[in-house]
Amino acid sequence: MSGFNAHKLSTAGVLITIGIVFGDIGTSPLYVFKAITAHGFDPKIVMGGLSAVIWTLILLATIKYIYLALNADNKGEGGIFALFALLKERKIKWVLIPALVGCATLLADGFITPAISISSAVEGINTIYPSLPTIPIVTGIIIALFLIQQFGTASIGKVFGPIMIAWFGLLAYLGLINIGKNTAVLAAFNPYYIYDMVFNAKGGFWVLGAVFLCTTGAEALYSDLGHCGKKNIRASWTVMSVILVINYLGQAALCLSPDFKLVNNETIFYAMVPDNIVPFVIAIATAATIIASQALITGVFTLMNEAIKLKLWTNLKVKYPTEHNGHIYIPFINWVLMIGCLLVIYIFKNSTAMESAYGLAITINMVMTSMLLGVLLILRKPKLKLVYITIFSIFLVIEIIFLMSNLGKILEGGWFTLSLSIVFFSLLFLYYKAKQLRKNITEYVPMNQVIPLLNSVRNDEKIAYEATNLVYPTRSDSPQKLDSTVFHSLFKKRPRRAEVTWFLHLNITNEPWGVHYTVNEIIDKHCYYVSLNFGFKEEHRVEFMMRKIHDKMVEKGELTGNGVFESVRSLNEGPDFKFIVLNSRVATDNLLTPFQIIFVKVYRFIKATGLSAAEDFGLDKTNVAVEYVPISVTKQLDQEMIEDSEDYSLKMDKKMDRRK
Repeated sequence: MSGFNAHKLSTAGVLITIGIVFGDIGTSPLYVFKAITAHGFDPKIVMGGLSAVIWTLILLATIKYIYLALNADNKGEGGIFALFALLKERKIKWVLIPALVGCATLLADGFITPAISISSAVEGINTIYPSLPTIPIVTGIIIALFLIQQFGTASIGKVFGPIMIAWFGLLAYLGLINIGKNTAVLAAFNPYYIYDMVFNAKGGFWVLGAVFLCTTGAEALYSDLGHCGKKNIRASWTVMSVILVINYLGQAALCLSPDFKLVNNETIFYAMVPDNIVPFVIAIATAATIIASQALITGVFTLMNEAIKLKLWTNLKVKYPTEHNGHIYIPFINWVLMIGCLLVIYIFKNSTAMESAYGLAITINMVMTSMLLGVLLILRKPKLKLVYITIFSIFLVIEIIFLMSNLGKILEGGWFTLSLSIVFFSLLFLYYKAKQLRKNITEYVPMNQVIPLLNSVRNDEKIAYEATNLVYPTRSDSPQKLDSTVFHSLFKKRPRRAEVTWFLHLNITNEPWGVHYTVNEIIDKHCYYVSLNFGFKEEHRVEFMMRKIHDKMVEKGELTGNGVFESVRSLNEGPDFKFIVLNSRVATDNLLTPFQIIFVKVYRFIKATGLSAAEDFGLDKTNVAVEYVPISVTKQLDQEMIEDSEDYSLKMDKKMDRRK
């Protein structure tokens, strides 16, 4: 599988896709019908719920995501931020809000999906041991799952595909052996049963909130596009979707069979299982839900990594457990998710209670995706504008109906994911607004304005040397410009004098290993711009690399290599280096509105959760000076001052004395 190409259809590609993509949507049979029939086995509810499940999988999962969304990739990548990036290129301003709402709801979903999936599987133990508490078992699995993230999941990932194939084979088997108990369920392909449930069954409309659970995980069909490729996703979904429908048909048939009832804490799913294979099914179901949770965690890591790259979140520490740059681990996000999942377990106790909190956030996400996807496809193919408007109007109507049916869950548990979504959206939006404030300042100064000042300061003997080699990490990706904050530090405070001034730009490449660099001369022997490129798995030993670059330039005769502090030159093995890391702060004389003050405070809070400036550039803190630079982001405060009196008598007396 090491040679797997996501863009080509292959057996290996399909196997990996089944292991990665279908975990969430593939384990939904564990709890969907339990939620649909929460208040009894009314035939109108069972048949209507089944019909709604079938058509939801056809319309939303298959047509919307498999056949439309997979064509809307951004350089092979999918997901809500891929749509955002594509529409942002077309200068559409309003796309930010649905993109941030989509991100916030996916993050909220990440708190509850592992908890409900694993709980639903483990609770099958109660069919054998009714009094055995399952919360400690679920808690242990959740903690273990998040602990292993830091070591990478490449080794266990190889068995994900076979386990999920076994799981889907089991779903098909259980569905088929139960359909025979009431073949009348095959009539559920007729959407009339949905109408009959909504308008003629008591509480039928609110059942749609439970039906929607069958399509949670459909977003992964699109967001994992970059990992698996559209051909492999489409080919495998063709089979997996049929198996899911077969299993749901089997569950409905069981519910409608004569004298059917649940005993000993059974769920509908485990009631389908023959007694002699219950332990095996519990084991394979638990393994499948762990895989589903792993896929969700990986998806959240990818989502946040995209947010960081799009400058929608602060830089966080990102690790690469394998030599594939798509396999990432973000420690901060990992522990936040783990705490969130444990919180869900101890608030809601069991999967039945969790169902009330599940679905609301992801419904909002689907509405946002439909809005962005519809606009993008219309812009791409204006000749099909009316077709796409019609199709996405249907999608939006369906999803808004689902959203309305899920609103009834708010008091029962939906408040949890809704509150999380609001918090995450607020943080994302306020951080973005704070970044917008920063755009009010001049980001860069042309290098031709910097050179004369550097020469002037270096030749001014009244200014003491700061260091022989003064290194400024810079965001500037070009030797033709310099960060305005660096310019401020060099010249607008006490001028910094050095024999050699270095402007260092750090890049992370898509290759796992290798360190490369380029040097651009700004002033011969006195100022250089260095672009240092690290493979994504390379340790960032920046000072070590800068000394090597310095030594190579000395060997070539481009630098003298002498330190400026002659009195201690014999004590040092090489010339001294000093790194200056800059943090910007809004100047105190800026006239900020109350909302802008909130933006700035949230920005600082979020920045505090991420890497420090020194860590961001991969510097050893022992040789770093951190400096705060004031920036003006708004109109400056104009405060009047009145002179009450002035006494020049002393000065006049001195003048008179000199005249005498």
